[in-house]
This record gives sequence, C-alpha cells and structure tokens, in this order.
Amino acid sequence: MGKSPKLVQSIERSAALLEIIAQEGGGARLRDLAAISGLGKTTAHNILQTLEYLGYVHRRSGDMRYHLGGRILNLARIMGDDHLLRDKVRPILEAIARDSKATVYLGVPSGDETAYLDIVDLEDPNIAASRLRNREKLEGSAVGLVFLAFVPGLGKRVLTTRANALNENTLTDIENVRIKGYALDLEAYHPGVNAVAIPLRESGEVRASIAVAGPAADFPRHRLIRLAWIMMKHVEDANIQ
Repeated sequence: MGKSPKLVQSIERSAALLEIIAQEGGGARLRDLAAISGLGKTTAHNILQTLEYLGYVHRRSGDMRYHLGGRILNLARIMGDDHLLRDKVRPILEAIARDSKATVYLGVPSGDETAYLDIVDLEDPNIAASRLRNREKLEGSAVGLVFLAFVPGLGKRVLTTRANALNENTLTDIENVRIKGYALDLEAYHPGVNAVAIPLRESGEVRASIAVAGPAADFPRHRLIRLAWIMMKHVEDANIQ
C-alpha cells in the first residue's frame, strides 16, 4: 500500500466549505458553514474571503449567504457534461435492464451523497423518471459503497458532515468492494430490496456507478454476483473504461 500523502489543511478546509455550500442548495451563511464544517467562525471567514477573492464563492447584494462562484461552476463545465455521460451510458443501462429484468441506475457522487443521472425500468418508465430527484447518503447503499471504495478522499468528506457514519461494518464493506470490484446491498438500505453496483471509469478514474436493484426474493446474493459480471462485460464491450 502506498504511503499516505501529506495533506495541506487549508486546502482540505476550503474543499469542505465549497462542498457544504453545494449541499445547502448553492448558498449558506457563515455560521452554518462554520457549524457544519467544525471550523471556528474566524477561520471559516478567512477561508471564504480568499475563495471570494479568487472567484470560487460570492455574496449577493442584500444576501448574507455565500454562493458558489462562476469560477468553480466553469471548472465543472470544462470537465464535462453529465448529460453527455448519461447519453453515452444509456444503451448500456438498457442492455443491462433487458438482461436483468430489473431497475438499473446510473449514479454519480454529489458532495457526500449519491445523485442519479438516469434510471431505466423497461416495465414502468414513469416510475423510473419520478425517482431521479432522489439523493441518498453514500454509506450503506451499493452505489455509495462503490464511490467510498474508489473515489479518493470521499470517506473523509463523509466524516466531515456525519462524524460516525463509517462504522466498522461499513469500513469492512468498503474494503470488500475494493477487493471484489463490486458492491452488494442485501436489504441494508431499503427493506425488501437487494442491489449490486459496479464502478464506471473514464481515463482510469471512477466517474459513476451502475446498479441493479429489485425485490430481495427475486435477486438473492448469488444472482446479484452473476449480474455484476454481466454488467462489467456490458461496460467492457461498450469501451467506456
């Protein structure tokens, strides 16, 4: 295992404040940012002043909240468009849905949560579309475990907002995902529902996760493991990775 890098505390704190602003809907007051991040108000204020000067946050006239600035939003646009990712992966989701006869999800990390870009349910497309607004905590769900296993620093980000989120069992689950390459959720997140998720990589980095979920009675552990390898084959054949 490689040696852990020496982290720059001010950068860690700046990243945490930016992510909290995003999670609070794009705007947050100083006192809330300090409370959520665990920083003193003076420290948080000094960091926010620097970020404001650089264009990563800004304040609006008559509004005490800090908002994400144009510079960070432009960085997100430069890196890529989620709509492009969704369109590229959609045929894979449909193929997996046909093979599995289950609901298929395309999730991406959003702060310390999972957001869903696309959901395919061939039997009931309307129900699938209605779930797109849902966000989930990373810990516990199959998709979230994939991100915690393969996205650097994400576990520490979760602990910034939920100090006791990653208990011993969750840490064991994360390590198992690293070893096996897929994540299982056996009724841990939603009673009566089992799921399996795999990472989706671009240029070697995990950009998203594809998951299959369905009734636990229809998707026991051994079937989910078999589906994981089928899902990986679909991704490999599509040359996404």
